Amino acid sequence: MKKTLELLCGALSGSALFAIMALTFFDVLGRKFLSNSIPGSLELTELLMVIVIFGALPLVSARGEHVEFDSLDPYLPTWFRRAQALFVHLLCGAVLLALGWLMWKTGNQFLETGETTAQLKIPKAPFIWGMGLLCAVTGLVHLMMAGKPPVDRLEGEGVAL
Repeated sequence: MKKTLELLCGALSGSALFAIMALTFFDVLGRKFLSNSIPGSLELTELLMVIVIFGALPLVSARGEHVEFDSLDPYLPTWFRRAQALFVHLLCGAVLLALGWLMWKTGNQFLETGETTAQLKIPKAPFIWGMGLLCAVTGLVHLMMAGKPPVDRLEGEGVAL
């Protein structure tokens, strides 16, 4: 399951990031040498950034790479840290599942009203649905991690600085 998640979300985010890089490269070339930029490049970059961010969200959660404040961890008893981790994962899971559901509903509303981007007229609904789906996947990741013991990180390792 974890390998599939890493493969799918990694490919999605990586492809979108590569597309942003290529779009920016050709947009700058066009402006410099042809005095003409790619129409709608800003809109495309914004939509691709949505894919990068939400595509990476399940991976960041699965790897425990969110920013965390752990200065007090050495002073807290193990039972408290386990309870804290359980509470945090359950809360994050519930909030992300609810957010995914709300985004899915918003995507349906955008489809009904025909909401599009300003310049290129790209429908927004599929992007909102994708955001909702990836939030829900991230919520499920947190629920699966609930009950697992917190990971002790060495000084300077991962996000513990």
